[in-house]
Amino acid sequence: MEKFIYRQSAGITALSASITDFTYKRHSHQEYAMGVTLRGIQHFTMDGSLQLSHQNGVMLFNPEQAHDGMAHDRNGLDYVMLYIDPPLLLEVMEKKEILQFDTPIVYDHRLKQRIVALGHAILNEKDEALCSELLVSLTDGLAETNLAAPRYKADNGMLRAAKHMIHDNLETVLRLEEICGELGLSKFQFIRFFKMHTGISPYQYFLNCKIERAKRLIEKNRDIYSAVAECGFVDLTHLNKHFKSVYGTTAYEYLLHLG
Repeated sequence: MEKFIYRQSAGITALSASITDFTYKRHSHQEYAMGVTLRGIQHFTMDGSLQLSHQNGVMLFNPEQAHDGMAHDRNGLDYVMLYIDPPLLLEVMEKKEILQFDTPIVYDHRLKQRIVALGHAILNEKDEALCSELLVSLTDGLAETNLAAPRYKADNGMLRAAKHMIHDNLETVLRLEEICGELGLSKFQFIRFFKMHTGISPYQYFLNCKIERAKRLIEKNRDIYSAVAECGFVDLTHLNKHFKSVYGTTAYEYLLHLG
């Protein structure tokens, strides 16, 4: 039985999921994602490597870090996940530099407890003040374990420009020729370049951005049909199909969870 429950509080989205046969398509999130495997084994591929998170494993995903996900075997999988926007995480941790997790899975009992506690509070609709306090506790735990370090990656101006052009035209189809013309690359050079630096193809990135934008519009306006129109989906069925491949639930079901 597949089950996906989303709730929000204090600027954080929490997910409680149980899956058996469901498989997430390869995708990425704009947020930091931190979760705990509660039962079973979480199986995912990230940065070209297979990762297995066993029971009590803490999973750490950086923004825009492409990955898939599934249960490792027929016994299925239960887990909780938190999604936190980068500006919020940096504000709470009192940091200015972008932070990056340097390992995808750790086994740290205290950190696990803090993630589960915050997830439980959000999912059970506890007071926002309590959720904010638990977020501070979680980030203190990250600082104590030195899991999040400043990111000193060389800035890739061409990749940044390509992403900006994609983000600025989410309501239309992806026009590779226009982007390639601006960057001075052939279409096939651009596809290889983009996939080498992000782990996903330009079209997958474009589609992920459309889905994520639709999610944020649904959260803001509580209107699913305006999200369909503003994000350029053909109809609600089209949005639901792609939304489910990334979030495990349809856009319509996600709206119902928000209340």
